Amino acid sequence: MGESFTYTAFEGGRHLATGPAAVVALAVKQAVARGASPLVFDDSSGRQIDFDLRGSDSEVTARLEPPARAAGRPKLGVVAREVTLLPRHWDWLAAQPGGASVALRKLVEAARNAGAGGERQRLAQEAADRFMGAMLGDAPGYEEASRALYAGDADRFRTLSEDWPVDLRDHARGLAGPAFEAM
Repeated sequence: MGESFTYTAFEGGRHLATGPAAVVALAVKQAVARGASPLVFDDSSGRQIDFDLRGSDSEVTARLEPPARAAGRPKLGVVAREVTLLPRHWDWLAAQPGGASVALRKLVEAARNAGAGGERQRLAQEAADRFMGAMLGDAPGYEEASRALYAGDADRFRTLSEDWPVDLRDHARGLAGPAFEAM
């Protein structure tokens, strides 16, 4: 589990912990030891996840650390696939500095960056809605709040979520925040 990701755990409707996987896993392990059944969510996707809590604290955190990188040049993760283009496209690509592969990677990155705002908004909507469905699916106003989320109506979303349990409401609003920024 990547080090840049954050996770949030709830014990019922109460916030338990937020942070990197190791921090949240240890808080969850302590809660489980006292008989609680906390739920953990990946903040980037809103998906519920489970940690392997077996063993000592150091064993739990060791399982969550990314594997050590080998010395030397890092692998780029390049994948070779077939691309079919017209001859004039191949001619243009071949004339680009660095050749066809470099030019194609630059074009793909530019296209990804151009659509980043909409993608960020969509991902925030999905993460907030997944979390809300799991933790607030029976709460008054959930369905209407979900519709407001996808409609980009921040004021209505805030109004409909006002009576939800404070920790759950605040987390749902936090996940939904980027969905309203682009609108």
